[in-house]
Amino acid sequence: MSATTAGRAARTSLGLAALLFLVAPLRAGAQNTGTVLGTVTRQSDGARLGGVAVSVEGTNLATVTGTDGAYTLPRVPAGAHALRFRWLRYRPQTVAVTVEPGHTSEIDVALAAQPVTLAEVVVTASRRYERVMDAPSAISLADVPQARTAHLTGQVPAALANVPGVDLVQSGVTDFNVNARGFNSSLNRRVLVLQDGRDLAITFLGAQEWAANPLLDEAVRIELVRGPGSALYGANAFSGVLAITTPAARETPGTRLALSGGELGTFRADVRHAGALWARRVGYRLTAGLGTSDTWSRSRTSRDGLDLRREYAPATDRMVSVAAVERRPLNGQDTTAVTGTPTGDRAPLRTMHGAGRIDLYADNGAVGTAEGGVTLAENELYVTGIGRVQVARALRPWARVALTHPSYTVMAWYSGRRSLDPQIALLSGATFEENSGMFHLEGQVTHRFGADRGRVVLGASLRRTHLDTKSTLMHPANDGRSDAFYSGYSQVEYRVTPRVRVVAAARVDDGDLLRGQFSPRAAVVVSPNERHAFRATVSRAFQSPNYAEFFLRVPAAAPATAPRALEFAIEQFLRTVKGSFPTEPSITALALPDDLPWDFDSLTQALALGNEGLDVEGVTAWEVGYKGTFGRAYVTLDGYVNLLDDFVTDLLPAVNLAYPRYLLTDGGTNVASWLGSLDAVFAGLRSAARITPAQEATLRGTIAALLDGYTALNTWTGSGLATLPAGTRALVLSYTNAGRVIERGVEAGAGIDIGGGVRLDGSYTFFDFEIRQSSDGDSLKPNTPTHKGTLSVSYLAPRGLEVAATVRLVDRYDWAAGVFAGSIPASQTVDLSAAYRLSNTLRLHVVGTNLLDQMRYHMYGGSVVGRRILGGVTANF
Repeated sequence: MSATTAGRAARTSLGLAALLFLVAPLRAGAQNTGTVLGTVTRQSDGARLGGVAVSVEGTNLATVTGTDGAYTLPRVPAGAHALRFRWLRYRPQTVAVTVEPGHTSEIDVALAAQPVTLAEVVVTASRRYERVMDAPSAISLADVPQARTAHLTGQVPAALANVPGVDLVQSGVTDFNVNARGFNSSLNRRVLVLQDGRDLAITFLGAQEWAANPLLDEAVRIELVRGPGSALYGANAFSGVLAITTPAARETPGTRLALSGGELGTFRADVRHAGALWARRVGYRLTAGLGTSDTWSRSRTSRDGLDLRREYAPATDRMVSVAAVERRPLNGQDTTAVTGTPTGDRAPLRTMHGAGRIDLYADNGAVGTAEGGVTLAENELYVTGIGRVQVARALRPWARVALTHPSYTVMAWYSGRRSLDPQIALLSGATFEENSGMFHLEGQVTHRFGADRGRVVLGASLRRTHLDTKSTLMHPANDGRSDAFYSGYSQVEYRVTPRVRVVAAARVDDGDLLRGQFSPRAAVVVSPNERHAFRATVSRAFQSPNYAEFFLRVPAAAPATAPRALEFAIEQFLRTVKGSFPTEPSITALALPDDLPWDFDSLTQALALGNEGLDVEGVTAWEVGYKGTFGRAYVTLDGYVNLLDDFVTDLLPAVNLAYPRYLLTDGGTNVASWLGSLDAVFAGLRSAARITPAQEATLRGTIAALLDGYTALNTWTGSGLATLPAGTRALVLSYTNAGRVIERGVEAGAGIDIGGGVRLDGSYTFFDFEIRQSSDGDSLKPNTPTHKGTLSVSYLAPRGLEVAATVRLVDRYDWAAGVFAGSIPASQTVDLSAAYRLSNTLRLHVVGTNLLDQMRYHMYGGSVVGRRILGGVTANF
């Protein structure tokens, strides 16, 4: 199936699914209903609380309080219900209410402040609602101030900066890698990232473009499950699952305008309008935004190769090696002809996005959702295995439809990517395109059994991808392709006793590019009481090679003319010698050939090529964990031992059997020996006065030059010279599976409510590893510090002032990924955020990241990141 046909089929299927899902809730039979409304305040001072989630347990009826603390839940089925009130930093509260047909029930609630998040309800760990305390995994929630800051700065991953076990690597303004538990990379995809169940990865690389995935609302919920998650989520939930959940349309009523700006020439504007129609049976939301900013990235085109050293000088006292000279500067810049020095202003980073959502509510608790949007991203820079790549202009359309009910969920989504302008590989100067998309259909049912002591979750999914790079990233034979992937999964949990719960899950994945994979997980959770929980978990997960690792075909460096020129020169010299001394026994005895078998083209390519024979990476994990609360304090402690095997290596020479290694000495060719022997012969002929001194100087001078060229050619090709299917030679780098590693670590988190609105939180992470097996030439490094930690203090004043400060400490560590390898300096980063609510409609805020302007790079080859202070205002109408 062609990419065009696949894309058309995906859009048609999604449209039919949307029609079905939107009509289905309306077919639900009507029943007698009533309305529940009220106001939520803070217990300590009576201040009204906005953003509190209010839900009717056992249904999908939910809303959030407005800025005045008021909420309304219409069309609540008649009868007795439990009303649940939740918001981070406050103790959840459940209130009983009896709804009478056609009547309004008023329920006002005062929430008490709570320093811990362990009572919060999460979904990701078990694909169902459960408390953090009860989850069979290590799971964390981003705090409210962190989520708000991420929305204001456009840096979504920054919301996870304080989470134990997280490796947060930044290069540039919006280029982030989010990883957990070691073995990070320049394009990390070991953590599966979902937004409302939709995979945010791009098809070709399987990684995220964070600039193209803005938070659509500051009221989002961000959950991170650390540890293998393939038993429920499949491929690439290798080290964890990051789930971003946006609120339903009618949970954020009214109009909100947010404006911010500051250092790096940053300006951001976001607007949202949401509301409800038809007695709140229909919710709708429209969002739009734009942003522009300078970047910390710098061009590296100077001919002396010292740009990286000069760029890194303020960030490290270690020697930075000379780096390969990039052939292209950043967009907007040019270079001088002689020195290659970049000139002119860098083109700014720009994003524009828009989205819309409709929710339809049925009386039986079902909710139908249809939403979609598009983001335009310009000029962001990404560090890849072949060097830095700049995305000039890319369009990211997406759509999702879902039908959710307390006992079942059906969902379909589409995520695409289109290169409006070619992407530029700065090192080689090559240009790339990607026009791709993913269509995904998934269904899940939940069933309770054993007098509500047990629960079964069953699900299945189908995914089809299409990819067309216009032969810029893949060979034409592999391009324009469409592939299908299938899965089925199940989780069974049973409460053996009131204090002991066992959980077992398994998933099977198969597909056109994936050999059948079985991913199991088993866990036991012991809760002596409501305040403490212990768990033990064992699981298996996998990461599938991406399209680049399978089918990549791009220049790794500029093509070279020298190999063919040297081959021609040697051939000409040998012919000349044979013609000039046809009867000289010492020369005829060498049996010099007329032609060499090297067969270099006029331009010898240096290629990065995929390997279609790759297998999946695997991890087997053993984990233990504890969560507990002690009055106003909480503690979490998790430990793990992981066995990782069959790593997909970096690009290496001589590892892909499809491109056999070729040596310059193959076939009995021994140029160095021939030239050395001729040098000795000519010295002897001169001693015998059979050639003149001038002839000797010319012949031996030519030999010396040819030997120098031969040595340089050997150095350039290294072990990477290979034979292409057409029979020509090229420098080839490719991927293979290799390596076995044991990694172990400890992740600790703690917090305490001191009182008076002041809260302290901290985290510490220890990581260690042992390489049991590695591939020759592959620098297998975890790209993770041994020690890192955070300490944060926050203050929530009764009259609308919020202040939070965080210190993040990261140990020095080594980095190796693709063409970049070096040392990452230790860092001590201070972040500060503050907000003040002037009224129920107006809020001022200021955010300072890396407040002390400590110049650091977080990945070798990445940009040096400095301070950025932004200020702004948010208005709600």
